[in-house]
Amino acid sequence: MNTQSASPSTASVAIQPETSSPTSGSRRRWFALAALMLPVLLVSIDNTVLNFALPAISEALQPSGVQLLWIIDVYPLVLAGLLVSMGSLGDRIGRRRLLLIGSVGFGAVSVAAAFAQSGESLIAARALLGFFGAMLMPSTLSLLRSVFTDRNERRLAIAIWATGFAAGSALGPVVGGILLEHFAWGSVFLLAVPLLLPLVVLLPILVPESRDPNPGRIDVLSIVLSLLTMVPVVFGIKSIAEHGLDALGVGSMLVGLTAGFLFVRRQNRIPNPMIDMELFRRGSFSGAIGVNLLSVLALVGGLYFVSQQLQLVLGLSPFTAGLVLVPGLIAMIVSGLVVVPIARRVRPSRLVPVALLISASGYLSVALTGGRIDAIGIGAAFVALGIGIGAAETVSNELILANAPAAKAGAASAVSETAYEVGAVLGTAILGTILTASYRASVELPAVLDAAQRHAAGETLGGAVSVAGELPSTDAATLLASATEAFGSGVGLTAWIGFALVMGAAIVAATSLRRAR
Repeated sequence: MNTQSASPSTASVAIQPETSSPTSGSRRRWFALAALMLPVLLVSIDNTVLNFALPAISEALQPSGVQLLWIIDVYPLVLAGLLVSMGSLGDRIGRRRLLLIGSVGFGAVSVAAAFAQSGESLIAARALLGFFGAMLMPSTLSLLRSVFTDRNERRLAIAIWATGFAAGSALGPVVGGILLEHFAWGSVFLLAVPLLLPLVVLLPILVPESRDPNPGRIDVLSIVLSLLTMVPVVFGIKSIAEHGLDALGVGSMLVGLTAGFLFVRRQNRIPNPMIDMELFRRGSFSGAIGVNLLSVLALVGGLYFVSQQLQLVLGLSPFTAGLVLVPGLIAMIVSGLVVVPIARRVRPSRLVPVALLISASGYLSVALTGGRIDAIGIGAAFVALGIGIGAAETVSNELILANAPAAKAGAASAVSETAYEVGAVLGTAILGTILTASYRASVELPAVLDAAQRHAAGETLGGAVSVAGELPSTDAATLLASATEAFGSGVGLTAWIGFALVMGAAIVAATSLRRAR
């Protein structure tokens, strides 16, 4: 989303005072917020809803370990790569119109994904979901600013928006657990239909159209460079984590970093950039982006192994495993709202690090057990993680918008949303890949397995559970004991990395937000 496109439309609604506030108008605004929260919840839920379906998908489709990670990763990868360009398209054709197009497309592809017959077809469907999901997110915050012209109301609305996005990531496994208790794994995709149908009906009624009357041109080269930055970098991270510093992984990283350099260089030179790089010169802005990126990375990466630990190691049903995470979800929502009045009195450079230290304590409790943790311990750790991240992300999102000039609010919104999605990509890519590599290196397979069984059981814990069902009881017990032990050791290592990520976010907040008010 470019700076020119933000100036005529977004800037005017950002500084225009509200002259009247009738009760009916006020109710209409909050109903509009409820409608705009539907795509926010859907996109964030879709970031993590598959975590609880991984065991069922592993058994039904028998994907390889790499395919399993790409089933998760390809959605936020495509989504993050296209967010800014779709924001620019929304400025041109209308943000409400783009939101409606994305909603219809997302719903249709979700139905196709629910009935995928192979790992490859599910990966393709997830990529299309990322394409249409990128149409949903950039429009919501810009439309929200046009609906709420009173600054105090808008501040609360933005807090609810930010909390909803963070809570949606945590809600994914809970919703997935409930659905998987009663239905097949494809039901986690069909969830999009009842969420998007009300949006398609209510959006034209409650939310006015918003577009830039003087949009800049769509820069195809910038779109290509943004995709060439993200895809090779994430692939390189996966390759290095799995195979070490090989030529493929290092080469992919170099391609991505080179494309990223060219992207930044182009944004600084063209008259209507997709992202205004001047925003990143402000420490409080770039610091808040860093907090969002690292905290979401830690949250999504943690959910990747927690869902499997609860179901495959501890033997809980999907519904019961989802209930374990409910207290953490509630804590995340409450902390995101409670922090709003606190943030008026406490400096962000103090408030955000303290919140993140609470989150770090949750990861630390898992790491100290070496991965041998029960359901109560996981629930308590997730409460700590939710309290800190819910509060930190609410404050950081407010800082992102507050530190961007009104004329650049659209670009700031797109960057904030992109940070969320990049964090979701890297959360699974880094922590998930390390967990998979640790499992492969540690698991010991019984000699009775044939080649296909050895491949499936050696790739993932879900594959080992599926193969164990085909073996005599003694061999099955041996395989499961080895697989769960290997997975547990990987969880301990992954938790230490998650702890380091959250501590890194706290340090970023303490150093970069010192001048923020």
